[in-house]
Amino acid sequence: MARVSPLVLIPPAIFAGIAAMFFWGMGRDNPDDLPSTFIGRQAPALATATVGELATPTDADLRTGTLTLVNFWATWCPPCRAEHPTLKRLAGEGVRIIGVNIRDDAAKAEAYLAEEGDPFIAVAGDPTGRNSIDWGVTAPPETFIVAGDGTVLFKFIGPLVGSDFEQRFLPALAKARGR
Repeated sequence: MARVSPLVLIPPAIFAGIAAMFFWGMGRDNPDDLPSTFIGRQAPALATATVGELATPTDADLRTGTLTLVNFWATWCPPCRAEHPTLKRLAGEGVRIIGVNIRDDAAKAEAYLAEEGDPFIAVAGDPTGRNSIDWGVTAPPETFIVAGDGTVLFKFIGPLVGSDFEQRFLPALAKARGR
């Protein structure tokens, strides 16, 4: 009888471990959700660069006692352009929105808002993308729901359009408003 080396068992054991990890990951509540480390914590500081003649937000704008959205966007970002009508509609419904224009030309951003309409109460410029990194933004657009005391309540990755917006963002916004 030939003796089998115990090293032969290593590849099947590694495969079984990886398969178990994938199986566990698929069983999470929402496998598509990328939680933010800021949920339940104070919002990071806002960028301080100006965008032309537009009003520049301050950190105090996040602690007014009123719910605020912080939207990271750019003129070169097609999904940001797609969500722009939704931002204007939300602003028209009385939702306070602060914009953070990331890795963009301030003159282009100002011209875009002048042409398409400005849904923001103020816009911060983040030309290097440093502030978006501080907030944990991976790519625009991303929107945060911030409570009136400056606590981050929810992070939405992607444009505010379609079924994901309707099924995840709007219920989170309604819950935050009723808080």
